[in-house]
Amino acid sequence: MEHHPSASVIPLSVARNPGPLRGTIRVPGDKSISHRALMLASLAEGRTVVTGLLEGEDVLRTADAMRALGATITRETDRWVIDGKGVGALNEPADVLDMGNSGTAARLLSGILASHPITSFMTGDASLRGRPMRRVTQPLSGNGACFATRHGEKLPMAIIGTGDAAPLSYCLPVASAQVKSAILLAGLNAHGKTRVEEPVATRDHTENMLRHFGVGVDVGLTPAGGRIITLEGPTRLVARDVVVPADPSSASFPIVAASLVPGSEIRLPNVGLNPLRTGLFTTLREMGAVLDIENERVEGGEPVGDLVVRSAALRGVDVPANRAPSMIDEYPVLAVACAFATGTSRLRGLEELRVKESDRLSATVALLKANGATVRVEGDDMVIEGRGSAEGLGGGLVETRMDHRLAMSAIVFGLAAEKPVMVDDTGFINTSFPGFVSLMAALGAAL
Repeated sequence: MEHHPSASVIPLSVARNPGPLRGTIRVPGDKSISHRALMLASLAEGRTVVTGLLEGEDVLRTADAMRALGATITRETDRWVIDGKGVGALNEPADVLDMGNSGTAARLLSGILASHPITSFMTGDASLRGRPMRRVTQPLSGNGACFATRHGEKLPMAIIGTGDAAPLSYCLPVASAQVKSAILLAGLNAHGKTRVEEPVATRDHTENMLRHFGVGVDVGLTPAGGRIITLEGPTRLVARDVVVPADPSSASFPIVAASLVPGSEIRLPNVGLNPLRTGLFTTLREMGAVLDIENERVEGGEPVGDLVVRSAALRGVDVPANRAPSMIDEYPVLAVACAFATGTSRLRGLEELRVKESDRLSATVALLKANGATVRVEGDDMVIEGRGSAEGLGGGLVETRMDHRLAMSAIVFGLAAEKPVMVDDTGFINTSFPGFVSLMAALGAAL
């Protein structure tokens, strides 16, 4: 029987909301930062206290994996306490490391394991076992580690790490924060300078948090506008407490819902505003969304602020391909917004969506088509002819393909559409956004 993140299938029918969305909700902690906080605290010397950690299934798998590698990790009321092992000192795990649905956890941890002299085995759920690992195993093999995967470079995977890791110098063929991070994490226990060149800037949470834990990370610019990131190993991480901001990717769902449901006004405190993560906020503003930021500040090396969103009439938008890395997880819910906007939207350069939890490009197109929207794919672009209203939209069944972001996007579509939207399964939303349905209900969503 295939492992499924939810205990059972939980279908949902979502009808047009009878009134506005109003109130204040705290969206969960940032998933990317939560994974990294657990991993780096486990590699640090000393005790780290993490507050605001996302307690979704993906992150809990990372906590389990780092425990299996020898870190002491305990949850105390609203904080997590981690006693680290130090770089190079991880234990060989006694059992298989099950990363659940999390591609981030699997790929980043591969980097750490590659430069430790231990043998480990990694698997995941049905969705993760279908995702390619070659993008990390191919460069990481250059440091002396060995990987054995199923056909197609897929999990389950054996990792035979090396205690004498060579530093890598790697130019990313495709912008990917996960691959960049895996190589940098492998470099922590390598002798010499690790260098990663990325064609366009991707989310830099790994670099920010490495600095937070005392690691020297240098970032330079390429003539073409990319980045070169270097660090010198082997290095020590010194325990430092971490405050995890609210996840801007999770915030995108209530933001788009409030933009589309008439008369809405919501507040989302303490949202991460890293400029390499806020492409959706920029895009929605270009569409005419009313999205204000208050009380901007820096916490744990990351910019944060409070968001205030009011409903607005949206117009079509042309999103450049170079914005994709800063909003790669937000395209499904952006596509929903575009379906209700006035005019044509073109979302460019979406090849990376084909290798997410599902083929997220085809799945997003199917979501829109099933519910009356006019959409087509031209190469790696998605083109959406907006209705300018809710009229004629909805009435279809969305196949979520075990993808939490598709499920939440479908719910947002249903709240704004003329006709109800059926979602085949919402059980695995908890992988990234525990309590999503109840939080939306607290704003007045009739779910």
